[in-house]
Amino acid sequence: MNRKTLLTLGAVLVLVLILAAGCGGGGEETSEEAEAYKIGAIFDISGPASSLGVPERNTALLIEEQINAAGGIDGHPVEIIIEDNESNETKAVQAAKKLIEVDQVLAIVGPSTTGTSMAIIDTVQKSEVPMVSAAAGVGIAYPPGERHWVFKTAQNDSLVIGKVVDYLVAQGLTRVAFLNMNNAFGDSGRAEFEKASTPAGIDVVAWEKFGATDKDMTAQLTRIKAADPDAVVVWAIPPSASIVTKNYRQLGIDAPLIHSHGVGNRAFIELAGDASEGVIFPVGKLLVAEQLTDDDPQKEVLVKYAQDYEAKFEEPRSTFGGHGWDAVSVVLEALKTSGPDRAKLRDAIEGTENFAGISGVFNFSPDDHAGLDKSSLVIVKIVNGEWTILEGGN
Repeated sequence: MNRKTLLTLGAVLVLVLILAAGCGGGGEETSEEAEAYKIGAIFDISGPASSLGVPERNTALLIEEQINAAGGIDGHPVEIIIEDNESNETKAVQAAKKLIEVDQVLAIVGPSTTGTSMAIIDTVQKSEVPMVSAAAGVGIAYPPGERHWVFKTAQNDSLVIGKVVDYLVAQGLTRVAFLNMNNAFGDSGRAEFEKASTPAGIDVVAWEKFGATDKDMTAQLTRIKAADPDAVVVWAIPPSASIVTKNYRQLGIDAPLIHSHGVGNRAFIELAGDASEGVIFPVGKLLVAEQLTDDDPQKEVLVKYAQDYEAKFEEPRSTFGGHGWDAVSVVLEALKTSGPDRAKLRDAIEGTENFAGISGVFNFSPDDHAGLDKSSLVIVKIVNGEWTILEGGN
């Protein structure tokens, strides 16, 4: 055998040894490699509620990037599989089934609205998969005994209504008109206002509704103007919330205009323009994070999230993105103790205590799957196109 042949055989042998080492050693590393924790996310990224779903989607991507850059959870990378339900309840159910049956996620966060959230409850309950909604309707997570697998992060509309009623009473505004969009969110707000108004001594002088995709609400507002209320409460989200506000100003109604927390994003101001000036509404603290006192338990996390979000996406913060942050973060925090077991994860979520999030400080329990109280809300007024705290900022 000549020297050239020996060199060739030697090179082949080295290559074989390298490949063998790669297969053997690499195989062991692969088998020991931590499996990704899969979390499903369903948001209203397109359709009428896209102003909610887009910042929630962006926030989920931000958290995924940040947590994996920090090593994941106990060495396990996190994979957030995001689905767009197009603001459609049927598509929300289809997305939930796909995430559960095909992707085999450990939990689902979202959807963005009350209607799409309510639509998937039966699916997650039967599949025994934890769900943390980013929507407000009290019926999403109540009663907890019937919503064993379901939690939520947006303040209950009952809490928000309570904040509105407190404000009305404090200002002596007792003759009130109520106008809501004709969907699950609007109807839930109306039902809660009906419960809370009479005991508080508020006389509702007009009840009006409009479609979620209506382009003009002048007829309803004309009837409200004729009723001569002390204040008008509107329960809606953009773009319809912005249209109502424009129509309100066009009709020259003098009574204070009070919106729901559904207008807690820059889209409302951009769409309503100058008509948004003077609008009052209750909302979580994110929009006014820098105005909070330094001893507020949420301030640090609020300011960091706002800075991180605005730097990465070059767009303003949104309370809806905040609801998404809370939903994802509550699940990930619970995963640290539960591991990849759906039942144990559900129990860990329910055991969440004193978790300072974007929407408030969360304390879940077997009797409360929403976890917040009225201290999570502030009353804000739009002044010169900016949010300003009126009360509740301590």
